[in-house]
Amino acid sequence: MSRIDELIQELCPDGVEHRLLGEVGVFVRGNGMPKSDFSESGVGAIHYGQIYTYYGTWASETISYVPAAKAAKLAKVDPGDIIITNTSENLEDVGKAVAWLGSEQIVTGGHATIFKHKQEPKYIAYWLQSPEFQRQKRKLATGTKVIDVSAKSLAKVKLPIPPLAVQQEIVRVLDTFSKLEAELEAELEAELEARRKQYTFYRDQLLTFTERERERRIRWARMTEICLKTQTIRWPKVGDQEFAYIDLTSVDRQTHAIGETQAISASNAPSRAQQIVRTDDVLFGTTRPTLMRYCSIPERYDGQICSTGYCVLRPDREQVHPRWVFHLVSSSVFFRYVDENQKGAGYPAIADSAVMNWEVPIPPMDEQERIVGVLDKFEALVNDLNSGLPAEIKGRRQQYEHYRDRLLAFQEAR
Repeated sequence: MSRIDELIQELCPDGVEHRLLGEVGVFVRGNGMPKSDFSESGVGAIHYGQIYTYYGTWASETISYVPAAKAAKLAKVDPGDIIITNTSENLEDVGKAVAWLGSEQIVTGGHATIFKHKQEPKYIAYWLQSPEFQRQKRKLATGTKVIDVSAKSLAKVKLPIPPLAVQQEIVRVLDTFSKLEAELEAELEAELEARRKQYTFYRDQLLTFTERERERRIRWARMTEICLKTQTIRWPKVGDQEFAYIDLTSVDRQTHAIGETQAISASNAPSRAQQIVRTDDVLFGTTRPTLMRYCSIPERYDGQICSTGYCVLRPDREQVHPRWVFHLVSSSVFFRYVDENQKGAGYPAIADSAVMNWEVPIPPMDEQERIVGVLDKFEALVNDLNSGLPAEIKGRRQQYEHYRDRLLAFQEAR
């Protein structure tokens, strides 16, 4: 029997009380604080967007500050408070939380809610990562393009509130486990990064041809010559057929796999949802913030829709192997070409026409198949979540999440 089991047996043998968040504490809505308010020093501040991208379960220092005069008008976060995001572009991120464990009062802004309570802060923050919170959150979320879970809705979330001694022991165990998991994951990530650099070097070598090879076996053609014309969607005036929408955040920058997509129809389709994709199409994000987002379309997304922020390359199978185009777009040579042909200030972009004008090597089909076979194996080793180091990292994360979720689930007291 673990220390946690002993405490439960001693302090709440008949089960753990489950209560609404609105009964456990109070919610204070944030306001204002655009990033333009940030300063080099002043009062510590946590922007809601940083909770998605920077902070973990808890924080004791901030990476941003605002002047004292601006802080006076913002919502105050006291040590022990939880900051919870209210809006996101996807359901997974909305409701993400960070416990503030610093020694001084800080501030937060709009699209965030402060939860003030008398529980163990880390326990609440850990529980807000649990499957049970995700399940309840899905029922409370509103919106399609922007997902929202308001403070009023968060107050309706029901969670287990074991005695403080139990909460603190759970936090101690999870802190220890998460530290060990993070250290091991960091080692695996470092090894994976080294493998990716090795793969990048090897891939570029295989896609570079000597003058002799160019003369004897290699022909050169522009992308527009080896790619077919793609389709633009014509939304019907009636009908409610749903499509998966691959937007500019759907493609993972590291693994180049399609993750979360949005279900759309003619009634709620974003203006950028205009391109039909087919199996083996290659998508490439053409604007600066998304330039590293590219992917090959798997069969399950055949006939679905992507954003016009992607250039769609549809290989002509009579001339090229579909994965040949994918690997060319992955190469350092292509990204140098993109850098040289971007235009615009602020968010430089490369036009689809410029991408289609890129001249590429086209070896005989048997040579393409040989090189593609080699590169696909390398690609799986460094990016496939079902094999190699990525699978091991994924497994470690799943192991930690399983253990965390078991510790945060209790029999409800009657």
